[in-house]
Amino acid sequence: MMQKSKGTIRRERPADYAAVEQLTREAFWNVYRPGCMEHYVVHVLRDDPAFVAELDLVLEREGQLIGHVLYMRAQLHTVDGRILPVMTFGPISIHLTFRGRDMVRSYWRPPWSWPSRWAQGLCIEGNPTYYGRFGFAAASARGIRCQGTPAEDPAPYFLCKELVEGYLEGCAGVYHTPKGYFVEEEAVERFDQAFPPKKKETL
Repeated sequence: MMQKSKGTIRRERPADYAAVEQLTREAFWNVYRPGCMEHYVVHVLRDDPAFVAELDLVLEREGQLIGHVLYMRAQLHTVDGRILPVMTFGPISIHLTFRGRDMVRSYWRPPWSWPSRWAQGLCIEGNPTYYGRFGFAAASARGIRCQGTPAEDPAPYFLCKELVEGYLEGCAGVYHTPKGYFVEEEAVERFDQAFPPKKKETL
């Protein structure tokens, strides 16, 4: 458990699951699509073999869960035939009331200081302007592309970061997203029926 001036970071517990899924639903509702699927993705990933329980973290303040992030093991298949361990993370959820505050930056940084226990590089899909502040850069610059993305697509949203200098040097290849991130629309709809009704909109 880590104490921060604006909250406590600790591992998620089974008793937190419902609150975390609700938090995730609120954070992503109508953001990328009408409704969202991220709360179901969180639900599924906890049972995925690639899930890293030690890095399934919540941010708690005065007894309220206001943030959540989880990390997953992943693989980079290099053009020279190697399988390189890397990690990814997300969904990242912050309570709407606390978005944009400094606590967000301090919250996500702690796991990046423990690289050797899990992997020495990170690959994610995200906003390059936002994550660029944390040292992430376009993976295509290293010849790394995401599985299913055409080789000619620069995919500026697909980013990587070395946790140990030189780890991704000469590692051009294809990143394989953990299977748990791919969910069926019908399963999402069934899962969402257990939550309070919300209006789906295209924003």
